[in-house]
Amino acid sequence: MMSPAERPLTAMIDPAAGPPDCTAYERAGGWQAARRVLTAMTPAEVIDIVTRSRLRGRGGAGFGTGQKWSFVPREPASARRKYLIANADEMEPGTFKDRWLMEGNPLQLVEGMIVAAYAVQAGHGVIFLRGEYHLACTRLQDAITEARQRGWLGEHILGTDFSFDIHVHSSAGRYICGEETALLTALEGRRATPRSKPPFPQTGGLWGAPSVVNNVETLCNLPHILANGPEWFLALGRGEDGGTKIYGVSGRVVRPGAWEMPMGTPLRQIIEEQAGGMRPGYRLRALLPGGASTAFVDTSALDVPMDYGAMEKAGSRLGTGMAIVMDDRTCPVGMIANLEHFFAQESCGWCTPCRDGLPWVERLLNAIEAGTGLEEDIDQLVRHTRMLGLPGRTFCAHAPGAMAPLASGLKLFAQDFAAHITQGRCPLRHAA
Repeated sequence: MMSPAERPLTAMIDPAAGPPDCTAYERAGGWQAARRVLTAMTPAEVIDIVTRSRLRGRGGAGFGTGQKWSFVPREPASARRKYLIANADEMEPGTFKDRWLMEGNPLQLVEGMIVAAYAVQAGHGVIFLRGEYHLACTRLQDAITEARQRGWLGEHILGTDFSFDIHVHSSAGRYICGEETALLTALEGRRATPRSKPPFPQTGGLWGAPSVVNNVETLCNLPHILANGPEWFLALGRGEDGGTKIYGVSGRVVRPGAWEMPMGTPLRQIIEEQAGGMRPGYRLRALLPGGASTAFVDTSALDVPMDYGAMEKAGSRLGTGMAIVMDDRTCPVGMIANLEHFFAQESCGWCTPCRDGLPWVERLLNAIEAGTGLEEDIDQLVRHTRMLGLPGRTFCAHAPGAMAPLASGLKLFAQDFAAHITQGRCPLRHAA
């Protein structure tokens, strides 16, 4: 376990006490990074430090943060309109880490956005917030107002030439808005559909201006990296990926929740030590390691480090790092059907394979779970995992993400699918 001084994201989060104000935040070391960046560093130096820290996007894709910033045109903020957007539209089932950060220490996100905005010379910031996050919205608005009153936001911050302010935008609520180009389209007041690339957002994003979209957890790492250095951040991880990660567990465990731990912590340690293991009477059968759009792994993967490379070698993805546990009393067919229902209703409908294919998958799974499925339905589902799951066959990554639990589930739970069809019922439901 890390000491409190080594916990860069969650050390100040106390649900009982509420978020710190500017005074408490500064007393605990807040604003050091922003002050150093704005008064003693160039944007290129900031990008270099973040690149050397090997900070990767914490929203699921894992793209290098410094590399992403390097694609933005280098004109100063006063010369060209540019945007920094915090992706806080946390709608991945089983994922709640960003909500914890925003409710617990919103000033940390504000400072992280100041650092990122200076690096890419963006004068305008937007927090694209999931509409249901009412408490987070209130606390973010209060934090932004106080930061503005203290001179950390607005014109000529700390007497420099750099000006930057933040606006909170509550989303109307669509899962597809987690895709960065769909998010930008929604911000423009249009139907949330992904855009073709190029142009990439870094050169032609919100209203055609250069734009950077970063996840909340990614941005919250920045004040600590700039205050302590890239070597410090790298040393926090257990493998090639630096820093810490907020891991979470939901399902029938003793203590569902989220914990900040070194990047590369094994699944077993997260589930058994932090989450307390399975509840009495339940046995762990399989899990989705990084949210609903990742592939199932079974108990043989419990000792796999939770980092980008190791989880990929294990046949899944790190994703958001928020594991969904499946116990031995939960029907895998029913669980997958429930997931595919979510993905089907959240399709933006822009491309035919996703719009028509996902509802078809949902209907087949519901028929199998109800006991009216046929043997050929399994072949149809396998065909759909190939037609929808391979890159390039749909307009964006929504359908491939939806196929991850289905494709892995068809292999891992083949006997369960067969039993539903041969017995004409759900064996687990009938046994209950």
